[in-house]
Amino acid sequence: MLPKMRRALVYMGERIKLARLRRKLTGEQVAERAGISVFLLSEVEAGNPDIAIGIYTLVLRVLNLDKDIYSIATDDVLGRKLQDIELLNKSDDKTTEKIGTQGNDQRTQKV
Repeated sequence: MLPKMRRALVYMGERIKLARLRRKLTGEQVAERAGISVFLLSEVEAGNPDIAIGIYTLVLRVLNLDKDIYSIATDDVLGRKLQDIELLNKSDDKTTEKIGTQGNDQRTQKV
């Protein structure tokens, strides 16, 4: 795992822990409500990359933060730019129309 991604997971774990502490919930309470062990919760709060995303969502649900999962990849700037380029190229192909043929000479015009 790249160091940048590892730091991001650690940061996410810290935010989950802070959310728990702000709610004045113990690790035992959150673990019990999520149906996981206290050890597993501590791994979530440490940002362990080996923990399945489903476990993270169980903890987020207990903290009433499960809707945050929907914000993953919503601001996909690179993906949108690539898609826009592809859509523009397809659009250009569809708006080009043949306007005449004389022998081997084909002329096209944008409409």
